[in-house]
Amino acid sequence: MTEPETRHTSVKPAVSTEGLAAAAKKAGAKGPPPVHLWNPPFCGDLDIEIRADGTWFYLGTPIGREALVRLFASILKVEEGKYFLVTPVEKVGIRVADAPFIAVDCTASEGDLTFLTNVGDRVTAGPEHPIRVQFAADGEPRPYVHVRRGLEARIDRKTFYRLVDLAQPGPHEGAEWLGLSSQGMFFPITPMADL
Repeated sequence: MTEPETRHTSVKPAVSTEGLAAAAKKAGAKGPPPVHLWNPPFCGDLDIEIRADGTWFYLGTPIGREALVRLFASILKVEEGKYFLVTPVEKVGIRVADAPFIAVDCTASEGDLTFLTNVGDRVTAGPEHPIRVQFAADGEPRPYVHVRRGLEARIDRKTFYRLVDLAQPGPHEGAEWLGLSSQGMFFPITPMADL
């Protein structure tokens, strides 16, 4: 009697937050994960959302473990305005309400402005980390600082108010603007004529 022929099929397991966390931890063991070098296949969307206040949610519940949020933040990537968590072997989409990070503090030293984000990044405003301010429909300023590879941090209100106290007039697009200087660059906030 001969045994029936069996077919081996591989079923791709569903992407899980545990799997992503393990892959991110392994990839980042020797420093920041090189997500800019990874281009794995898209595996679908995960029900993860970063709300406008910087809180990460999974399945509608806040992710309370700060270490896990920082780990996920380290494998975050943006492509054409869409956000993904990536590992060397998989890429999953997530939702971001505004900016993925929040700049929660800023220190001014020797004319440079260094920001701290809610996920532990430190960046000094300058050519690689510009500050930009856009205005909402109600006229409310929405300031941002570039953190890495197209990812920005929205500067929180208390930090922005402290920055406005440091702001000085400067030339921008042929007019005088109120702005901030760091690493020899001027970052405009608003035209002096509007004050």
